[in-house]
Amino acid sequence: MAPSFDEGNALFDFVVQKGNGVKGLVDNGIKMVPQRYIQPPKERIDKKITNSNDQLLFEAIDLSKLHGPEHDQVVGAISMAAESLGFFQVVNHGVTLELLESLKASAHNFFAQPPMKKAIYLKGVSPSPLVKYGTSFVPEKEMALEWKDYVSMIYTNDDEAHAQWPPQCKDVALEYLKSSTKLVRELLEILFGNLGVTLDEAKFESLTGLKMVNMNFYPSCPNPELTVGVGRHSDMGTLTVLLQDGIGGLYVKLEEDHVEEGKDEWIGIPPIPGALVINVGDTMQILSNGRYKSAEHRVLTTSSESRISVPLFATPKPSEKIGPLPQLVESDGVAHYKEVLFGDYMQNFFGKAHEGKKSLHFAHNDSA
Repeated sequence: MAPSFDEGNALFDFVVQKGNGVKGLVDNGIKMVPQRYIQPPKERIDKKITNSNDQLLFEAIDLSKLHGPEHDQVVGAISMAAESLGFFQVVNHGVTLELLESLKASAHNFFAQPPMKKAIYLKGVSPSPLVKYGTSFVPEKEMALEWKDYVSMIYTNDDEAHAQWPPQCKDVALEYLKSSTKLVRELLEILFGNLGVTLDEAKFESLTGLKMVNMNFYPSCPNPELTVGVGRHSDMGTLTVLLQDGIGGLYVKLEEDHVEEGKDEWIGIPPIPGALVINVGDTMQILSNGRYKSAEHRVLTTSSESRISVPLFATPKPSEKIGPLPQLVESDGVAHYKEVLFGDYMQNFFGKAHEGKKSLHFAHNDSA
């Protein structure tokens, strides 16, 4: 008989503090989602069939065409996606398919370990400040937990990554980071070029000086309609490069010009073999003075099989100040966001549960 985790603090202790994670619940044979994971009805995801018009929104952009006669069309497609939806998919991106398959396999290998092997990286006990294993987002502050386990790896340099990242995934995760950083550079040059801004080495470093690779594991769920893998949120950084497997479950909120007034609409991002998903973060929305849109998104759980995703977050260092680019403030006549220290923005972001794009309010210029 499967154990009950709905009494007192037993579930929180088992899942969060002892590091068993959501996978530990599933491995113990639970038949129903515990009460602590049941989301309010307004936060649950109604799985919708994406219609043909929606499908066009996520047609993958072929980056190999940047080097041919269709260069301008590709640049236009990338810029338009960043301005309207904040999400797009790319193929022929320079990250090999073999690496992407190895990345998914290594993520499965990490999460397949016994709980005690993963729990050594729990917050507060991890032998490295660069590696954190956990579950949900900020479980101490969430009314309803998210159906997700993760390991997060911060990059400082190659030597520290090789020495401190988990052995099950460090080599392939580092190679993914290196390949994806080249992709981020290419995309940022396009996006800033569209704004009339030249990206030199110092500017690129200021926008992407902190890099993190996360491996997310969403175990199969007995009642996927009651919970979420990740609640609605936008990413705090500049750009995110995401590998999702073939299972799907990633949903993005359509911006206002795509839907009826006062109506929220979420559509699924279909997995495309070999593609990477790119999304704009809050930092990019602030820098562009609101021209580019950070993408509000969330993740649906599934009852059929476990899902893996691997995002690379390219963000400024905590010591960097972020604010609208002066050239855009001059042309727009107003700064929609104030200048803030990114470390303060991070602290605000991680200091509360996911709640859409409210993290952006921290940098909003109320006098604009």
